[in-house]
Amino acid sequence: VQLQASGGGLVQAGEFLRLSCAGPGRTFSSYAMGWFRQAPGKERDVVATISRSGGTTYYADSVKGRFTISRDNAKSTVYLQMNSLKPEDTAVYYCAADRDRILSPSPNYWGQGTLVTVSS
Repeated sequence: VQLQASGGGLVQAGEFLRLSCAGPGRTFSSYAMGWFRQAPGKERDVVATISRSGGTTYYADSVKGRFTISRDNAKSTVYLQMNSLKPEDTAVYYCAADRDRILSPSPNYWGQGTLVTVSS
């Protein structure tokens, strides 16, 4: 399963970015999706997840109210809208997938990371 993440970049605090992850084509709607991030010197942590139908979402406390995960099954793409970015959001962001209704804590499939850098 190939996942292709994009949309990272360098922004200032308070600005926004939208990450995209192209998923596995015609079977995309069979996969729960999510975003994780890994900051320098830290473990990789979950940021947000979305069920395969899009009806159930989860957010880490640190991003609630600022980030929104969504999916477009017709385009086989999951998005992470990141608003009001903070320097502590700086990390490599990874998209992940499981062929299941809900994403597991240790997903089976990973995309390459996309770097988000937020300057103060």
